[in-house]
Amino acid sequence: MLIAAPFEFNSPSPDDLVSSRLHSSKLDSKANFKRLLSLDMPSTEKEKNILIESELAAEGPDSSSASMAKDEHSGLKERETASDSGSKPEILISSMRSASLSSKSRTENVNEEIDISNLQYKPESWMMPDQAEDRLSQLNLAIVGHVDSGKSTLSGRLLHLLGRISQKEMHKYEKEAKQQGKGSFSYAWALDESAEERERGITMTVAVAFFNSRKYHVVLLDSPGHRDFVPNMISGATQADAAILVVDASMGSFEAGLDAIGGQTREHAQLIRSFGVDQLIVVVNKMDVVEYSQERFDMVKKKLGTFLRSCGYKDSSVSWIPVSAMENQNLVATSDDKRLLSWFHGRCLLDAIDSLQLPARDYSKPLLMPICDIIKSQSQGQVSACGKLETGAIRTGSKVLVMPSREIATVRSMERDSQVCNIARAGDNITVNLQGIESNRVTAGGVLCHPDFPVRVANHLELKILVLDVTIPILVGSQLELHIHHVKEAARVVKILSLLDPKTGEVMKKSPRCILSKQNAVIEVVLQGLVCVDEYAKSRALGRVSLRSSGRTIALGIVTQILKRQE
Repeated sequence: MLIAAPFEFNSPSPDDLVSSRLHSSKLDSKANFKRLLSLDMPSTEKEKNILIESELAAEGPDSSSASMAKDEHSGLKERETASDSGSKPEILISSMRSASLSSKSRTENVNEEIDISNLQYKPESWMMPDQAEDRLSQLNLAIVGHVDSGKSTLSGRLLHLLGRISQKEMHKYEKEAKQQGKGSFSYAWALDESAEERERGITMTVAVAFFNSRKYHVVLLDSPGHRDFVPNMISGATQADAAILVVDASMGSFEAGLDAIGGQTREHAQLIRSFGVDQLIVVVNKMDVVEYSQERFDMVKKKLGTFLRSCGYKDSSVSWIPVSAMENQNLVATSDDKRLLSWFHGRCLLDAIDSLQLPARDYSKPLLMPICDIIKSQSQGQVSACGKLETGAIRTGSKVLVMPSREIATVRSMERDSQVCNIARAGDNITVNLQGIESNRVTAGGVLCHPDFPVRVANHLELKILVLDVTIPILVGSQLELHIHHVKEAARVVKILSLLDPKTGEVMKKSPRCILSKQNAVIEVVLQGLVCVDEYAKSRALGRVSLRSSGRTIALGIVTQILKRQE
């Protein structure tokens, strides 16, 4: 990231005018501010470390050595080594000297939007959680994996066993599934509700469900496994605090999931790691098909474990659970099948979920909620925004700034788990019912934020990327699909600035002609449309990206600079 002196503004920018209008119309006046390019360290410091998740991350130093915030309520100080979601810092694989990328011409190309320091933000007392509040902590848990590995069946079984699906409802699903000759899909139908999903026998959208464990209120994000629906998986899994990676123990099926071309076990593992998820439960499903073979389980663990380490997962953060969702073995209680009991003496899946650690929540930062979905009420003329609160807090009656439309709305009411709530805080998945705004001004991929602290909007970005396994190199002019939080946008590579040493982050070569598999690079991209974005060092939720082409994820990366908007 570029470190530079603050910009001087001799005349109001469009954002100055917007902010001025917002302040004069509805908000108490605040101290004047000036643009800050760096929130994380003094301008005199000449080096900074850039963190990126990658499949080469295991070569870097141990991430546990990075410092964490001592108090999860203390979010006023920007931290380079702690994520916005509060999860433990990702593996450090490179450090970039600012001098290597910060020539005068680069400085002049930085986006001159107003960028207000979060250090100026003063949270109110109601934004902090009440320690006496009798509510389970919320854990957002993504379920990912290769198509037909049994993700939806596993989810449906869990929900039924934990009382979230009644026996009457389950009987209905069983009857409907048998009528269509898909009797084995009855548990999956609890989540795959659309006619097309049931007809094709695959999940196409992210299904959201809830259950309580002994320790957590779990929000289950059941993601599609088919490669055609990876964009939907990305949108859902970006909300996760931890993940369950489901693999099929059947002969040939596990191998297909790890295949370099089209294997969704491989792609999903890489993607969720790039989202900052560092806690993983690997569920080796369909163990009944292989007669609960320890040899098969050990082979899966050895082969997949090697790949997960190359993605940057630590062995200590990965749990391995053999299960059979169809036969209800080792899900919410210890297995009673002697074939499994003879060699496996570990936890059941529910206990493994309770062993996960909650990331620290950034309650003390300004409100930030990327919008994953919208609900419009034609009869009432209202619009609702759905998503996970990444930072801050919100309550009924709050004024929010809707980006990128830059319009103010009022929170009419809120729902959490389909129940009305008056206050929501960082980590909560909520539906915010808005008033005072036209429905077409609220879009999926947008952001709800604090009116005094608008997120940035741009279409010209500098990215630091790690290229995955590709057959076609990335060139200047390459047309790609960029994914960032809940939005995807066509992107064109306009510059390849440098290749980086994967271990040190030092520039190995300037202005290379192309980028090949496994290479780290710094590039510039211009997007077809505007997106809500921030530099990764300032907001990890708005600063992580993935690049896709021809239905495959080809690179993972972070936003290192926001550059001047391209018309």
